[in-house]
Amino acid sequence: MITSVKEKDFISTVHEWLENIIEKIGVENQIISYLKLFVFLVVLVLVVWITYRLGQKILIKVFKNLISKTSTKFDDFLLEHKLPDQIARIIPLNIVISLVPLIFYDFTQVIPAVNTLLDIYTIVLGIYIFRSVLRSIRDYLKTKDSFKDKPIDSYVQVMVIVLYFVAGLLIFTTLTGRSVLAFFTTLGAASAILILVFKDTILGFVASIQVTINDMVRIGDWITMDKYGADGDVIEISLTTVKVQNFDKTITTIPTYNLISDSFKNWRGMTSAGGRRIKRAIRIKISTIKYLSDEDIHRLKKVSLISDYLNTKKTEIEQNNSERNIDRSVLINGRNLTNIGVFRVYIDEYLKSNPNLHTGMTMIVRQLEPQDDGLPLEIYTFTNDVKWKNYENIMADIFDHIFAAVSYFDLEVFESPASSDFRSMLSKINA
Repeated sequence: MITSVKEKDFISTVHEWLENIIEKIGVENQIISYLKLFVFLVVLVLVVWITYRLGQKILIKVFKNLISKTSTKFDDFLLEHKLPDQIARIIPLNIVISLVPLIFYDFTQVIPAVNTLLDIYTIVLGIYIFRSVLRSIRDYLKTKDSFKDKPIDSYVQVMVIVLYFVAGLLIFTTLTGRSVLAFFTTLGAASAILILVFKDTILGFVASIQVTINDMVRIGDWITMDKYGADGDVIEISLTTVKVQNFDKTITTIPTYNLISDSFKNWRGMTSAGGRRIKRAIRIKISTIKYLSDEDIHRLKKVSLISDYLNTKKTEIEQNNSERNIDRSVLINGRNLTNIGVFRVYIDEYLKSNPNLHTGMTMIVRQLEPQDDGLPLEIYTFTNDVKWKNYENIMADIFDHIFAAVSYFDLEVFESPASSDFRSMLSKINA
């Protein structure tokens, strides 16, 4: 906008000077105005480009010097997200704005439209500057331990959406010249369509707030969601999606809203508790369960983990049977030890002596209801190492030992007959 008589005189003088030069060349009067416009535009482009490149180099150099003198990484992220590059555009923009009256002196009818476009560009440039700052803040906070498990991406995305909304509002008022109230009136009329179009974004926004407030999921949590085939670590929480890196290194993307509408399992409690559960049973062949004779007890006393138990229990049982005058010629009379009972005590003592199990958590060896495939003897305990590989190794070592120990108690593990068993049986019949 021309603000003084001196500026008007300067612009007129420049145009007269250029027009005289063009007339001397012999150009027709009809195209002098267009040729002047072309010359001014070429000069403007050169000035803008040179100013932008110089400003960019100076600002980048300033930022690099600042980075070398500071210990914080925030300025590194500002440079990474091209904040100096965006700021360097401000000076060329001001040059263009100030030169519009000069360039379009002969075409005053287009000046309002050009100024409108420059106003819109100013708004867009402001968006890019603020977005660079927000992204720098996001990446900087991710380097802090206290924010590593927080959904920073969701917060930034919400702020960016608000930024875009404000920018859209400003662009609307710039293009139409109407008030903000008129914009909201139009928005109210179109609200049903907007809700339909942005349904996922709105649901994701609400879900993201609920997930954060209720502390349902953090970055780094191991979650399992069978509906989406997700079983792994959360690597990103955004406004609309949660990314899970499965243990096979595939990525599963889950809508954020589904975390509050569907069921999923979060293993964070296990990790923070420091113990991972083992819940597995071996199935004992029921026909091998029996009472222990004196010879059996004498043999099993050599097993160090249960020798004290057998001595104490045998004395207790003999005293009880003696007081009740029990006929001991038949083992079923009175109280007696069984191989399955002693085996259960052995497993319990073995688990207590295992340094890889968590002594502060539940540790039980229990019988479950007998099934067609035997008597389940379940081990329910917790390892003191929650890492998957270590957990699997500890559990395998325990059951390796238990399966090998079964035969010492004259017990057998139930297993379905294999084809070799049938062939062996048939060969004995035919022999």
